[in-house]
Amino acid sequence: MQNQQNIELPWNDYSSYIKRIFGMRVQKISVDAGFTCPNRDGKISRDACIYCTNESFSPFYCTPKLSVSEQLKIGIEFFSKKYKTQKYLAYFQSYTNTYGEIEKLKKLYLKALSVNGVIGLVIATRPDCIDENILKMLKEITKNKYLSIEYGAESTKNESLNFINRGHSWEKTVQAVKLTNKFEINCGLHLIIGLPGENEQDFFNHAKEISKLNIQTLKIHQMQVLKKTKLAKIYENQPELFYNLDLNNYIDLITKFLSYLNPNIVVERFTSESPKEMIIYPNWQGKKNFEISHILEKRMKEQKIRQGILFYQ
Repeated sequence: MQNQQNIELPWNDYSSYIKRIFGMRVQKISVDAGFTCPNRDGKISRDACIYCTNESFSPFYCTPKLSVSEQLKIGIEFFSKKYKTQKYLAYFQSYTNTYGEIEKLKKLYLKALSVNGVIGLVIATRPDCIDENILKMLKEITKNKYLSIEYGAESTKNESLNFINRGHSWEKTVQAVKLTNKFEINCGLHLIIGLPGENEQDFFNHAKEISKLNIQTLKIHQMQVLKKTKLAKIYENQPELFYNLDLNNYIDLITKFLSYLNPNIVVERFTSESPKEMIIYPNWQGKKNFEISHILEKRMKEQKIRQGILFYQ
């Protein structure tokens, strides 16, 4: 995979990646297809991950009360008012979107692909909820369409994964990525920076371990302590477990993190954006992802740091 990083930015950005592939702006439209999670329904656990609350990232039109087609059409109508000529990717976002009978999955994905203007699928799932049959089916139904699978890795450290009750290991993530590579399907990971008990060395080691894998995209999220979660109680009782995620510190962390990250990996985002009223920690005064990206760009340029400058060392 040849690095075609945007020379204007010190990291390999997602907008440029999309334009290289499609030659135009393409917008993701989130879909809630009514999936659950094996970490909620009892297959693995009923306790879920300690930070989990799906209310934190669902758009207004993203509800299983509406069909997949209806959600996409409402989302397209919303975004088309801003961008008249763009195409769309159906983003199966909520919970675990490969967790179900294969015929049910196929039917839902085909419904999304049948909507006018939708030119591909992005499917968020867990690395322990994928197999060869699902990948084969996805490969078959998306011929001449875009397809990417995003795995919630969250950490490369098994101790942390156990602490957050994730229910799978880092080795399972590596296995899922390699299996996806076998089918030549685009692959991405989600990573949380700032999980309880992790330190700077852990964060930079995440970059090094992720860089060993053949993935196309990476989403970085700051750890957020949200109300009505188990993590909120841990934060209240054991604040010493939590890394200082003051915004200035976080920008420094991401700057160094990117210096270790394979420059061929496209970085889709650097932060989560939960509703301000839900956030206990860290408090960044409601700053959006694009605002933090601007701060990060300035910091990296001041320090003459680009993504991957330490990757080969």
